[in-house]
Amino acid sequence: MATFQKQFLAAIIKSLLRGKSLVQAILAYWIKSLAVTADTKDSANTSSSQSLQEFLNEAEALLLEPVNQNGLHQLVRGLRKQYSDRLRTSTEAMLPSYNHQLPNGTERGHYLALDVGGSTLRVALVELHGRVAKVGKESGIVSMMNFSITPEIKKLEGMAFFDWMAARIRETLDAQYDHLHGPDQPLLMSMAWSFPIEQTSLKGGKLSAMGKGFLASTGLTGQDLGQIIETACGKQGLNVELQAIVNDSSACLLSESYSHTSTRFGLILGTGVNIAAYLPVLTMGKSKLGQRPAEWTHLIVNSEISMFGTGVLPLNRWDHQLREAHAHPDFQPLEMLVSGMYLGEICRLILVEAIEKTGVFGGTVPASLEKPYSLATETLSMIQNDTSDELDEACKGFALRHPSPHTLTTSDLSFLRQIATFVSKRSSALVAASVYAFWQLRVDAQIEFVDSLPESSPLRPQAEADRDLENTTVAFNGSVIENYPGYLDSCQNYLDEMVASQKDLKGPRKVQLVSAKESSLMGAAVALASIQGNA
Repeated sequence: MATFQKQFLAAIIKSLLRGKSLVQAILAYWIKSLAVTADTKDSANTSSSQSLQEFLNEAEALLLEPVNQNGLHQLVRGLRKQYSDRLRTSTEAMLPSYNHQLPNGTERGHYLALDVGGSTLRVALVELHGRVAKVGKESGIVSMMNFSITPEIKKLEGMAFFDWMAARIRETLDAQYDHLHGPDQPLLMSMAWSFPIEQTSLKGGKLSAMGKGFLASTGLTGQDLGQIIETACGKQGLNVELQAIVNDSSACLLSESYSHTSTRFGLILGTGVNIAAYLPVLTMGKSKLGQRPAEWTHLIVNSEISMFGTGVLPLNRWDHQLREAHAHPDFQPLEMLVSGMYLGEICRLILVEAIEKTGVFGGTVPASLEKPYSLATETLSMIQNDTSDELDEACKGFALRHPSPHTLTTSDLSFLRQIATFVSKRSSALVAASVYAFWQLRVDAQIEFVDSLPESSPLRPQAEADRDLENTTVAFNGSVIENYPGYLDSCQNYLDEMVASQKDLKGPRKVQLVSAKESSLMGAAVALASIQGNA
């Protein structure tokens, strides 16, 4: 009885301190007691083949043991071989761009930059003031307008979509930048394009099917994207010249390299995953380089890294379930383990199994979670953001998204939080291994490039400095690596451990993940500025 009295008084005092009345406090304690009793009865009536802790131990072992240091180094060896092979022969991955030089930091001028994504068109004026700019004169986006690409706009066929784009560009220019263009003053324009394209020059390429519900390629497949956009702008009376087209990962690399000279990689990790790398040309198969100038020594490579990992990634039973239900299980094996599109679904598969085996969540699967891809990665992020002991906010948020006849308990959400931690930590380890393998490849390729140069070559000093680069920057952008709680720190820690294990290089090395804000727009502008020089 004394124990009950202490518990009762403690609960009442805690509620009163939170601003509740005495009656509210007593009612709250009574309701909570009933819920605990009901949960106890539910648990007793549930046929559980495994305890919660046993299930958690098994999940941790299946998800994280394969990405210990030994496992990661084995994965790195497998990925490196795939990288090297596809650099030489693949027509779908390790795609050479037409960006063959990084910015030197002296580029200046104002540029119209477009960012065409799956749900938004952004039109911005970007001003570049040089790498070393006066305070208050830093490079950046002067102003920007966003336009939603609605399902109705996605259904616009052929030129109708690009006419819509041109009208939005006209709208933006008329509103804010009318003084920057005219009959005798063309405005230079660059674009980040988040869809497939067979690039044939820095400013053009053959339009491919766009996917994601877009019909814009109808009747235009194989035509030059740059010319299509300039034609549409001409109809609007716009005097613009599209001179640079880049993908999102290349834009990320270029954006950060403008301010950080050590940048050699661009990482995108949100709904999907991709990496761009600045590599010596000698890593590429000659047939892939095509007619690019012989004097180019390096270029940016779009890895399409989501497609890598077949046969070398560590898979468990939930990964196999995910693959079995997927229309194209072998298309993007890495992406299926690390990106925001799939992290929630992996957790859902684990949770559904756990409910059946352990009786967690009252042994009842919320109806909404019966549907594939119904557990969003954003929901997991919300749960992991709640660091309180009782997880009240997480419980409320989850219950709103996934109502159930069972009243959620702290224990339920704590269990899901642990599973989400395992899944996201594994993702960060795999991404770190993918970056590290790429960094290793680049270091070795740079050594080979230096060795290929005559001692008297004017290229040698810069090439040697690049070979011995102590700090390498990996620019990043994307909702998962930017916003998911603890993800960035975890990824950096895995990277640090792998780089520290590299003992055969001259001097200490560091591979640093650095955020590249608004990288699509900034990178597109920098791509253009790099070929224009000082404007």
